[in-house]
Amino acid sequence: MHIVFFGDQHAESLGGAQVSMRLQRKYLERAGHTVTIVAPRMHAERARLTGAEDDPGYVDLPSMPITADREYSLTWPGRRTDRFLDRALTRRPPVDLVHVQADFWGAYIGHRFAHRHGIPAVHTMHNRVDVGIAAVTPLHRPVLGALNLWRRTALRGIGVQPHGADGWAYLAGIAAESRAVTAPSGHFARRLEQHGVFGSVDVIWNGIDDEVREQVLAALRQAQGPAGQRQPGRPRFIWLGRMSPEKRLLPFLEAVVASDVDADIEIVGGGGERRAAERIAARAGRPGIRFAGRIGYSDVLARIAAADAVVQTSIGFETQGMTPFEAATLGTPTVVSDPDIADELRGGLWAVPDAGSGEPRRIAALADTLRIAADDIAAGRAPEPDPQVAADFRQSSRTAAMLEVYERAIAG
Repeated sequence: MHIVFFGDQHAESLGGAQVSMRLQRKYLERAGHTVTIVAPRMHAERARLTGAEDDPGYVDLPSMPITADREYSLTWPGRRTDRFLDRALTRRPPVDLVHVQADFWGAYIGHRFAHRHGIPAVHTMHNRVDVGIAAVTPLHRPVLGALNLWRRTALRGIGVQPHGADGWAYLAGIAAESRAVTAPSGHFARRLEQHGVFGSVDVIWNGIDDEVREQVLAALRQAQGPAGQRQPGRPRFIWLGRMSPEKRLLPFLEAVVASDVDADIEIVGGGGERRAAERIAARAGRPGIRFAGRIGYSDVLARIAAADAVVQTSIGFETQGMTPFEAATLGTPTVVSDPDIADELRGGLWAVPDAGSGEPRRIAALADTLRIAADDIAAGRAPEPDPQVAADFRQSSRTAAMLEVYERAIAG
């Protein structure tokens, strides 16, 4: 079959949803299917370096950059974009299924396309928009109101559009004409159902590339030697992600300073808070804090596997939180701030106690947990991840599960 993905951002840009789409495409094509990814054209230099501009599997829509580093772009949904997309897809095989993996303009464009051509649509919810918007602006209520107005305008006539102005009404509206809705975690799926977004939501985790995982683990075994022991040295913590407020990088670094933990800290990723993060590290004068910047997927997995612990710091924002699951699949435990993620991991972690809503108390709780984790690592008593998580998180199994959803959606 020919499946068309729709994303808010180009699949070669930074982000967990983008990594997931690239992996889904790889394993679907390996199973004999055709995949086209529709998203705004990326203006950053990396689009050329990755070969995305010459990849026939990408349909890059006319766009405008919306971030200073030109990493992320916006395509305005409307008739002009509809016509461009329809022309572009005439050069690809007939479309059997639309899979929307977007929450904003990509969702509008994808569902307009599916509705226009009478093609069944599956929608994967990647974003809890109410929490994400509240994390970046105090004006989140008027912003959500404007988004809902935009949604009703862009999707007029497509399904039953709710008239609410909160995040749940918004998500229900963008999924209104979907044959199936999936979520990357059980806790997010339950919330979607409880808030009336969709009747029954399929839980399908985002996965890890089977082959890259095996390569990374083989290299790690070779480095550790026949005894399979960790490399000597201070405990090694790694934080990975987008440097933006909802990810709570700055509180993490404040907790590192407050903990005075004797450990090496590696920060992987990029974003608007990098300079502020570097200032905290410089003021602390702690030589163990190192910024690695943005690195490739296999390098990310290699660094997770070599670390003694991943640190996950966002609370209430993540619809899955890929790094703790990647870590579990590679045998690395995680310091977990979000209780929903801790429950889904089922072990192999240090859970940060609930300290309430005040950030100073949350920082103090994280600092205490970092000290406990460092002591456990140094003493050789770090917890081990659940092996079933490692089996269930492989992309091959995730693709098999998604194909069942596709077949059900096509069957009506």
